[in-house]
Amino acid sequence: MVVRAGPRRILVVDDDPMVAMTVQRVLRPEGYDVNVALGGAQALEQARALRPDLVILDLMMPGIDGLEVCRQLRIDGNLPILMLTARSGTADRVKGLDSGADDYLVKPFAYAELLARVRALLRRTPPHARIVQFADLTMEIATGEVRRGGRVIALTAREFALLAYFLRHPRQVLTRDQLLAALWAGEDTDDNVVAVYVGYLRDKLEGDGGPRLIQTLRGFGYSLREA
Repeated sequence: MVVRAGPRRILVVDDDPMVAMTVQRVLRPEGYDVNVALGGAQALEQARALRPDLVILDLMMPGIDGLEVCRQLRIDGNLPILMLTARSGTADRVKGLDSGADDYLVKPFAYAELLARVRALLRRTPPHARIVQFADLTMEIATGEVRRGGRVIALTAREFALLAYFLRHPRQVLTRDQLLAALWAGEDTDDNVVAVYVGYLRDKLEGDGGPRLIQTLRGFGYSLREA
């Protein structure tokens, strides 16, 4: 259940800190809550934990590049993505749009045009909930605070991202491969990593003897639902 929405949140992704911070300084006076990621891996982790309303994504980055980040974010849903690049060729624009980007802006760009494109993309989608609740479990996205009943639950960044994913898909059956693709994309992980982190979450969520919320459906996967 959605409880409350807050300022529109934007994640700026660029491996050049100067570019990322400049975009952040342009956006913040407009009332946006702006976070910065300085690479593809960090972008995926922050996007899944913070659940932004829009991602401004650099195309050319070492490691996990903008095209792959865009493809992985598309697995999670219809998050608006504005791709930035120094490449102005038609083929490059087509690649960006085919990977799932909603819009494409070539560097260097005018700040007024950036703001106009941001406003246009945000008009297409309602703001995300900043507080999400399921049964007696509450997550505040902005602060990272998780409560079950009156008890505050401390989670690691990966545990938080996993729980946030379950909360975005309540009562749905989520397979191991789906969770791996959503939360461990591009990482060299053990096949058992999903079961391990589900176990960590259960230990913390059920620490006061509360009923289980993350159910195992043998042969299918996991589901956030009341027993």
